[in-house]
Amino acid sequence: MRLLRVALIAAALLPAAPALAQNNPFLGTWNLTGDPPNENAVYWLEVKDEGGKLSAMFLNRGGSPVPVQDVKVADGTLTFVFPTGQKPVVTLRASGDKLTGSVGDNVKVSGVRPPQWGACDANAKHAFGKPVVLFDGKSLDAWDVQHKARRMGWVVEEGAMTNDPKPKDPSNNLVSKEKFSDFRLDAEYKVSPKGNSGIYLRGRYEMQVLDDAGREPESHGHMSIYARQAPKVVASKPAGEWQTAQITIVGNCVTAVLNGQTVHDNAKIAGVTGGALDAKETEPGPIMIQGDHEKVWFRKVVVTPINSGRKTP
Repeated sequence: MRLLRVALIAAALLPAAPALAQNNPFLGTWNLTGDPPNENAVYWLEVKDEGGKLSAMFLNRGGSPVPVQDVKVADGTLTFVFPTGQKPVVTLRASGDKLTGSVGDNVKVSGVRPPQWGACDANAKHAFGKPVVLFDGKSLDAWDVQHKARRMGWVVEEGAMTNDPKPKDPSNNLVSKEKFSDFRLDAEYKVSPKGNSGIYLRGRYEMQVLDDAGREPESHGHMSIYARQAPKVVASKPAGEWQTAQITIVGNCVTAVLNGQTVHDNAKIAGVTGGALDAKETEPGPIMIQGDHEKVWFRKVVVTPINSGRKTP
């Protein structure tokens, strides 16, 4: 009995144990979208409990997910700040599998859990539909633009569509008028020296297009799943040379072949990437091509739908 009493006293003197992870409703990943009039603002969040200490990664619309600071939960509210320690401060409250709150002082947001995709295989023997030619070498009729108030800034020259990236008045991002679910995309393009563009699958997942021939693979390199996964190898050709990409997406699984080399082999996409048009991951979405960076030329963009029989999560 005396030994038991001593043990209980010793336990009482120890620091309080951290709350069990399952009692923290914020843990895990979230897709966040701005409330009107900011419904085009897309964010992504991952919250972890690492031995009783909270940490988080946050995608603030564009760029890459980055670690944030001062991650706290108090009175049912999650707060954190960006690495600079300056605004915007993010404040979120949880109700079941939904979040509400704000990014900074001006953008109200709502969040939901990303879909549970389950098994998928981009390498399976697919039943393909009729190819959809998004660029035929002659016109831009298959395309709209992301930013309606800005000029398109794309023209057709010598059988290729190309942008006009003026620094003070950049070209728009092209958005296909047609939307797609599972598909194979075949593209031929070339980039300018130090060129930078991107091909967005369903308007949500960027496959980076970059002048990086001769470099090492990294998560922002050519044909990376931008900031999510590096290509297996750097298969880039030098700037000014035509390159070929074949990208197959089924669910959140991607296989990509760049210039004849497999750079992703049924890779799982971890979440939306910077610049995503929306976070409605289970819905069909368009192809988007970045035009607001350096100059790029596309002479072929063909999407072949896949009848995968996949059930929506």
